[in-house]
Amino acid sequence: MRPLVAEIDLDALRHNYQLACRCAPQSRSVAVIKADAYGHGALACARALESLAPAFAVACIEEALTLREGGITQPIVLLEGIFTADELPLVDAHGFWIAVHSQWQVDALLAASPDQPIPVWLKVDSGMHRLGFAPHEAEGIWRQLKAAPSVATLHLMSHFSSADAQDNRYFNQQMEQLQALASALDAPLCLANSPATLAWSVAHGDWNRPGVMLYGSDPLEVANEVTQQLQPVMTLRSKIIALRELEEGEPVGYGGRWRAPRRSRIAVVACGYGDGYDRHAVDGTPVLVNGQRCPIAGKVSMDMLTVDVTDVSDAAIGSDVVLWGRAQNGEVLRVDEIARYCDTISYTLLTGVLPRAPRRYNERSV
Repeated sequence: MRPLVAEIDLDALRHNYQLACRCAPQSRSVAVIKADAYGHGALACARALESLAPAFAVACIEEALTLREGGITQPIVLLEGIFTADELPLVDAHGFWIAVHSQWQVDALLAASPDQPIPVWLKVDSGMHRLGFAPHEAEGIWRQLKAAPSVATLHLMSHFSSADAQDNRYFNQQMEQLQALASALDAPLCLANSPATLAWSVAHGDWNRPGVMLYGSDPLEVANEVTQQLQPVMTLRSKIIALRELEEGEPVGYGGRWRAPRRSRIAVVACGYGDGYDRHAVDGTPVLVNGQRCPIAGKVSMDMLTVDVTDVSDAAIGSDVVLWGRAQNGEVLRVDEIARYCDTISYTLLTGVLPRAPRRYNERSV
């Protein structure tokens, strides 16, 4: 079989979730597993966390139904709420919680008669300018929902646009608006995403929403002592399938972008953009060959990429290659580093790994 595989370490996932909880011991942490758990497999990740996490969060009802069908019984928050009013009976039947960010959603909820009142997270636009009510609108909406028989518990939620940045001026503006509104309404808060969970205790509310940090990615511009404790959950692993000896000046790959600066040994690895590896990886993007860092040499192809292994004496056909994650010798190549070489973010790389790279879960945790 083709050797490319995405290995998922569910013990590392649990470690990272528990780290999020230790960062905010007075808060409850909903585990965000939208987008198929950022490419890691939502149902497997939910099962790994179900003894720890009091609730899960997904983007939409389709994702939530997959979890329910797989036996997950915890509350599941729909972060984008409902898309049509006829989803509300499903919300009611399955005990989902919903975010409410638009007037039509409020109207649908006020008109509904669910068997059980529905827990609601009222979304406030504190500066992201994507979803949510402006702070001056939110107070009236809150009071409407608070009085509605169709609504159970009610929380204020918002989303930070720059909690990952060292310059915290805009973050502070958002916090000031949210604290003032929460004080006026005596409202419980759900604010902190991964960077705010890790770096801004002022944002720790009744609920936090750790996402990408659960999968071992550092969301901060500058790592701190906490983010250095994150463990990679996905290891994208393959093998060398061919080796070539090149003379100085000979090109490799489409367009001959890379040329051998000396007599070189080039390894061909079974992984390409058809598997989700980023085609924009530049020459020098690192991989681990038998646990040693080696640079990509030449453009990534659909099914293969090429690596300069001149300085790896034991590189051979069948040698282990880690595109990101943990090598067999314990060496770690973080997905955040690969993202920088590709001029993208770890979220894109992780969610972009395609089904052609099968997920394999560590047996201790399944």
